[in-house]
Amino acid sequence: MLGRLTSAVVRGLLVALVVLTPALLLPGVGPDTAEVVALVAVFAALLTTVEYASGYPSIIEFRDAPPFNRIRYLALLISLVLISVASRTPNDANALSDFIAAIGTLIGQLIDFPYSPVRLMLQMLPDSASADEFEMLRVAAGLSYLISLMSLVAFVIVLRFAHWPRGIVSFNVWVNLPTFDPTAGADVVQRLRRDAWANILLGCLLPFVIPIAIRAGATLFDPVQFSSPHTLVWTVAAWAFLPASLLMRGVAMARIADMIAERRRRGGKSGAEMVAA
Repeated sequence: MLGRLTSAVVRGLLVALVVLTPALLLPGVGPDTAEVVALVAVFAALLTTVEYASGYPSIIEFRDAPPFNRIRYLALLISLVLISVASRTPNDANALSDFIAAIGTLIGQLIDFPYSPVRLMLQMLPDSASADEFEMLRVAAGLSYLISLMSLVAFVIVLRFAHWPRGIVSFNVWVNLPTFDPTAGADVVQRLRRDAWANILLGCLLPFVIPIAIRAGATLFDPVQFSSPHTLVWTVAAWAFLPASLLMRGVAMARIADMIAERRRRGGKSGAEMVAA
């Protein structure tokens, strides 16, 4: 019990670190922004600690199936760090920020072609945006998109060579998929595969849908302004992280469905028994 609580507290602190990262790295963060960020960090830390300290599932998926959440955590943390460092103003820039910005510029230019996600992100800016804002958004989009692709590749490597989640001593579907009800609806394997394809499809569409939705919302609300580096960092990081996270979730659910189907073919536990184990 003590070990689980200690692990949960450490995880909560690490999640708080992610929330605080842009505010710690970006210069000129105002007191109001700092207070809001600190409040969100405390809430995220408490939620994570309670979730991992509890023996019953709640909302966090694959909590006992590493390294799924670890890959997602590192991808988001690295994206926030790189974008925050690259977003420093010329007065606060250094050799590291210039180097990261150069990499982001190169990646952004490579994937900035008509109808690409990066091009749609650039079109999201209002007509009054400056050239520096366009360039900074391209750099941030290139960096975040690169990190999201690398996280997907890392997870596929884990699936292929570590045979995730077969390496886990006891994989409990109920604990690792708390929002999935195995007793409702059709066969559990069919529902897992259906949800897997839905997540994969949504993950492929989101990089295109998010900029279009924000652009369309600008007709009803004020257009998004990236003059604040804090807004830029979180918007672009979420734009790349959410689709990658959904793609990973879809692939993971498909792997679990294959495991249950394979167990059935071998004459072992049924799908329902395996899910409830």
